[in-house]
Amino acid sequence: MTNHIPIFAHRGASGHALENTFKAFEKARHLGADGIELDVQCTKDNRLVVYHDFDLFRLAGVNKKINECIYEELLNYPIGKHMLRRFSRERIPTFEEVVEWANHYNMPLNIELKESLLDNRQAIIDCLLRLEVPKGSHFSSFQDELLRVVKMQRPDFQTAIIVTKKFNWQELSRQTHIDAVHAHKKYYKQKYFEACTDAKKGLRYYAITGKETYLNNPDSSIIGWITDYPAAVARAEKSKKMKTDVQI
Repeated sequence: MTNHIPIFAHRGASGHALENTFKAFEKARHLGADGIELDVQCTKDNRLVVYHDFDLFRLAGVNKKINECIYEELLNYPIGKHMLRRFSRERIPTFEEVVEWANHYNMPLNIELKESLLDNRQAIIDCLLRLEVPKGSHFSSFQDELLRVVKMQRPDFQTAIIVTKKFNWQELSRQTHIDAVHAHKKYYKQKYFEACTDAKKGLRYYAITGKETYLNNPDSSIIGWITDYPAAVARAEKSKKMKTDVQI
């Protein structure tokens, strides 16, 4: 029987609840996700918070960048979709709060480090020195230099580069600070499997919906799926196991 591939809920179960909130994280847990993907930004007063965008406009309706605000200011801004925001009680959570929740439920985290940390690396260094997270957790980023910071401070933590079309897959074997690759599902191609296998690095694909035909027979290089819909991907995984059992 094929081994189960862990399913990480993108910003929590963001296809069902407001992204990067405890409602989304709890929904993902109840839907059977194996882990949570979340985004970490840094405030003006060096607090790590869980929020995707560099600015507050899309979810808070405020024309300010996250690193222009102290954390206490963020507490004044309800977040949500445009028409529902005024009724929302949701606020941007701190990374510390989410880690506490994850440790309580033993829920692995895929921690994506965002661009605001480039201007305040000391905040992530201070966090890393004392951080304890569930087994299976890892750090990811588009920012190679942030992954270097993680690996230098905590070589015990796994790191994953999020690739763009400019990424040189042939250089993977030389990038010893990178343990895995996170790629959009459009990169689900043999040449990328081979590049990761040759470099001895695992692959996680994001933007997975549960409808992809290859979920029934994934390449051996794949170590994770990242999805807004963890239940749909879990059903595809269950279907795969059932088919395998019938063949046996």
